[in-house]
Amino acid sequence: MFGQLKQLQELRKQADQIKTALAAETIEGRGANGLVKIIMDGNQEVKQVEIDDQLLADKEKLAQGLKEAANDGIKKVQQVMAQKMSQLSGLGLPGM
Repeated sequence: MFGQLKQLQELRKQADQIKTALAAETIEGRGANGLVKIIMDGNQEVKQVEIDDQLLADKEKLAQGLKEAANDGIKKVQQVMAQKMSQLSGLGLPGM
C-alpha cells in the first residue's frame, strides 16, 4: 500500500513537471493564409490572437481563419506534447 502511494506521488510530480515544461512552450497557429494568428502555450491555453485588418470586413472569412488557426495550433501543440512526453519518459512514466 505504501509503495503504491509513493508511486502515485511520483506520478503526480512527473505530471507537474510535464505541465510546467509545456507551459513554457509557445506555439503559433495560422489561418486564412497567415492573416489570422493564434499564440498558445503547450497546455493549449490561448495567449494572444492577431487578426489582419483586411479580414475585419468579412465575418465568414474571419470565422474560417480563426477556426483554421486554432486547429493548426492544436495540432502543433499535440506534436510538442508528444515530444515532451518522449523526452520525459526517462523519468519512469509507466507505459512510455
